[in-house]
Amino acid sequence: MSGIYNARTELPADALRPASEVDARDGLNDLPWRPDHFVGRDGELDRLDAALAQPGVALVQAVHGLGGIGKSTLAAHWAETREHGRRPVRWFTADSPAGVHQGLADLAVALQPALKVLPVDALAEWGLQWLASHTGWLVVLDNVNDPAHIAPLLSRAPGGRFLITSRLGDGWGGNVALVRLDVLAPDESLDLISSIITGKGPRDLDGAAELCEELGHLPLAVEQAGAYIAQTPFTTPRTYLQLLAEHPAEMYEQAGATTPDERTVARVWTITLDHIASRQPLAVDLLRILAWYAPEAIPASLATLPEGTPVQTNQALGLLTAYSMVTPDPATGTIAVHRLVQALARTPDPANPHRCAHLIVKARESATSNVDNALPQQWDDPSTWSRWRALLPHIEALTQYTDLDTDSAATARTLNETGLYLKGQGLVTRAIHILRRANDSYRRILGDDAPDTLTTRNNLANAYQEIGDPNRAIPLHEQNLEDRTRILGPDHEHTFITRNNLANAYQDVGDPNRAIPLHEQNLEERTRILGPDHPHTLSTRNNLASAYQESGDPTRAISLFESLLEDCIRVLGPDHPYTVSTRNNLANAYRDVGDPTRAISLFESVLEDCTRVLGPDHPYTLTSTNNLATAHQAAGDPTRAVVLHQQNFVDRTRILGPDHPDTLITCNNLAGAYLAADDPARAIPLFERALEDCTRVLGFDHPHTLTAGDNVAHVHRMAGNLDRAVALLRQALAVCRGRFGGDHPLTIQIQFAYTSASEKQAVSGPKLEFGRS
Repeated sequence: MSGIYNARTELPADALRPASEVDARDGLNDLPWRPDHFVGRDGELDRLDAALAQPGVALVQAVHGLGGIGKSTLAAHWAETREHGRRPVRWFTADSPAGVHQGLADLAVALQPALKVLPVDALAEWGLQWLASHTGWLVVLDNVNDPAHIAPLLSRAPGGRFLITSRLGDGWGGNVALVRLDVLAPDESLDLISSIITGKGPRDLDGAAELCEELGHLPLAVEQAGAYIAQTPFTTPRTYLQLLAEHPAEMYEQAGATTPDERTVARVWTITLDHIASRQPLAVDLLRILAWYAPEAIPASLATLPEGTPVQTNQALGLLTAYSMVTPDPATGTIAVHRLVQALARTPDPANPHRCAHLIVKARESATSNVDNALPQQWDDPSTWSRWRALLPHIEALTQYTDLDTDSAATARTLNETGLYLKGQGLVTRAIHILRRANDSYRRILGDDAPDTLTTRNNLANAYQEIGDPNRAIPLHEQNLEDRTRILGPDHEHTFITRNNLANAYQDVGDPNRAIPLHEQNLEERTRILGPDHPHTLSTRNNLASAYQESGDPTRAISLFESLLEDCIRVLGPDHPYTVSTRNNLANAYRDVGDPTRAISLFESVLEDCTRVLGPDHPYTLTSTNNLATAHQAAGDPTRAVVLHQQNFVDRTRILGPDHPDTLITCNNLAGAYLAADDPARAIPLFERALEDCTRVLGFDHPHTLTAGDNVAHVHRMAGNLDRAVALLRQALAVCRGRFGGDHPLTIQIQFAYTSASEKQAVSGPKLEFGRS
């Protein structure tokens, strides 16, 4: 346990209730809208009634695969007006796994607002558990792009009903009733445009039928044309047709039965944007900026014009709303833009004045600047996590829509901060992808020797180290140490940090003897420059003591920890994070030298301090609980260890999510406690689960996965299933040799177990912990 603690975050007692015990109250429905103008679709509505009355789920399918066909409108209208008897009704934007996760997380917060400080994965799991333990609800999964994205949700929550909208017509399996949705019938599209145009009084409808035909009876195009005409008193459907004719784009010339509907939509939007630009050019600028974000739930903070005042921004949003180009949600303070509008606004067209290449580049730069300015100052403060969750889909969309050659320094900074946030949330694989892009961007923009380039390289190396890939982490740290020493000098604080990180990486590969000289050098230099009582000097003493411990010199480590603890109390106080961390590490050392009594006393003190200062749900408090449990087990009290690990497993699953590395550790440790308590019936399934989850989340060659496999082999060996044990160990040994080499402690450990199992010899108990606490 190391580093600076976060500010205290506590949840009310009612927030600790499991999902199965929370009932839905009134007011939880969150349909995005009730269509103001809805026509026809009687047959589709009847088929939805029939489909939702049967077991399974219903799919609204657009035959032509075009957004704007009316899938979402039909789903919203059906859910709002038909007598389906479902409660609550929730709407998920399910175009990606992240969207499904966010929908589940929003459900969790709606049911228990106090949960909003938790990570999104923990919220999503809580929301899924609520669906799985209740009946009678309806969830609309809007715009699903891949059935695999929602398959886990469908399988785990059979007690309610799902209404799915998607462009896909295949791959749904036999339990999904397909309701295919086509364009409107001619009389329906005529009714739709007429009701919009005459909403505020009688208007000239001459040419309305021809206009609907020209628009291909596509609901989105009909609605936008009607909104344009309704907002311009002297425009009629006939004059709108004339305006379309005046745009001799190739799309229009090729119009016909086989022409993709996107082209018709593009023509309509061009005409609409002409009128908007004539009234306020900044409104079109704002639309181009909004085109670079995810289409749903765009925070209002991202709708900022670099050359406009707040009043002008509000006017621009109002004008875009009036012409149905954007859909604001005052309740959430967010904006939605149809993804086809965005796609067109991001795509240059020399013949289109609204889509000139230089205007699109300018909009991209403004969108990037808006995101950069909206980033929270801290990524590890739980009070900022809700803002991070709101921004994350738009950061990822901006990254997806751009490439390395177009990244700016603001892009690189945003990516670096986002990578740190993702790593802190346990989403290390996603963090590595983002941090790699950030480092590449800084190298291209600033060069290899720039401080920001070196910082992102350091962060990328740390992420590789955290995911268990030291072979990638160590070369990056070594290069960083060489470069920072050359550029910043040997006495610069960043040089000290890099030397420390490299030493930690050496320890992670089981080579503390290479780490010790680096820590000793850091201690000497920091003592000389900062003084013996500086917090960074104290931190270096802690790291050196840990390296001594891992090198097989616990006596020297304990002596250093004990003197360090006295100095931390004297200099920083008993509640300072460094003091609590040192007390924890001293307890670990006592446990490792076979003195569990002294270890337990210290671990209890650490747990008490963490609970008092940080709160019962802080990750460091949960780590302290894990350490105390392992100490009780080492002291020969597996019953007490089981109780602590059980509660810790529940808490880490609830707070961090089932796939967080710390949760996987607790799963493994609880299994080991069951085994020590002579309860193999409970131990074996948990060991198997730990192995399966580690393989899925961390990869087959992560140290946690290899240790979990060793533990599974051990229980099979105890049960007399030597063939299974030998097979598991043979596989793990091959991976260890290839990944870490033959001298790594984990390789040696598994080699011993493999040899013992092969010779049918008895071996020691399971390895109860992976990683350092």
